[in-house]
Amino acid sequence: MFSNESRGGGRCGPVFLARTAMAAVAVAVCLAGCSAAGGDGSHSAAAAGADSADRAGGGADAGADGTTGGSTGGSTGGPGTDPSGAATGSTSPAGSPGSATARTPPATGGASAKTLPLSGKVVVLDPGHNPDNAKHVAEINKLVDIGTARKECDTTGTETDAGYPEARYTLDVSRRVRALLRARGATVVLTHDGDRPYGPCVTERAEIGNRAHADAALSIHADGAPAADRGFHVIAPKSLHEGAADTRKIAAPSLLLATTLRSHFAAATKEPFADYLGGGTGLTVRGDLGGLNLSTVPKVFIECGNMRNARDAASLTDPAWRQDAAEGIADGLTAFLEGKR
Repeated sequence: MFSNESRGGGRCGPVFLARTAMAAVAVAVCLAGCSAAGGDGSHSAAAAGADSADRAGGGADAGADGTTGGSTGGSTGGPGTDPSGAATGSTSPAGSPGSATARTPPATGGASAKTLPLSGKVVVLDPGHNPDNAKHVAEINKLVDIGTARKECDTTGTETDAGYPEARYTLDVSRRVRALLRARGATVVLTHDGDRPYGPCVTERAEIGNRAHADAALSIHADGAPAADRGFHVIAPKSLHEGAADTRKIAAPSLLLATTLRSHFAAATKEPFADYLGGGTGLTVRGDLGGLNLSTVPKVFIECGNMRNARDAASLTDPAWRQDAAEGIADGLTAFLEGKR
């Protein structure tokens, strides 16, 4: 067979053909190997791209669950990023006074800060409770002066029947609101960003807003009412002057903030006004909350729903609904700061 294939003749015909055949085999092997390597490289790149996409999606999902930092109580940790990818606003050692008062500057995205609607405005967001409060019962049970009385430094908050904690919800929504407000030009301060072992105490939460000279401050919560009760409500400070508490100057603007926030939150989330207090108006005025009593800037609380109610719990644990909640809160704060309703 070989002689028949070497029809070229001549004295070097068989050797030449043999060498040619060997070279052809080598080339074929090389091409196959290179092709295989190229295939693996392409597959690896695609896999890396998929991994990156998964990480990007996971990052967004993590942000949705309040896990943009490290892991504490399944939700928080050291300084990380908010859902927009911005650095968290807290950089001081955990547990130190005022550790969350570092301001997170606005994210202009290339636009002139002067063209953004909230340019020059400062907003303080107070995520209610702390995912690790339960690990520091002695510390959070210490009594502090709220002007009208002495109350616990902080509490653990409530949770859904399935175990989703209020503190995880409040931190997640606060981070989402921060991202939205920063995109509108605001400077945003969080009273904590999951970077403290407990607290801060209600007195310090108020002081953080005061020191920041906030144009508006908001404490974000979810309620723990009986299971039959449903809906959200906003709490405004009572006008009072007692001990360290003096809300006379902020009571009126805080009430305006409360009603503006109530309207926008309801529109964004379709959540009904609470049916178990405030006469179904979605609004109460109180003088027993340290975070309000000690504030010198317009401030309100929002109870975004009842974690013990099955329908509300389904919303509060849904990342898409939490984004709606954040947008409603951001819209309400923006309208208030722009002098709108």
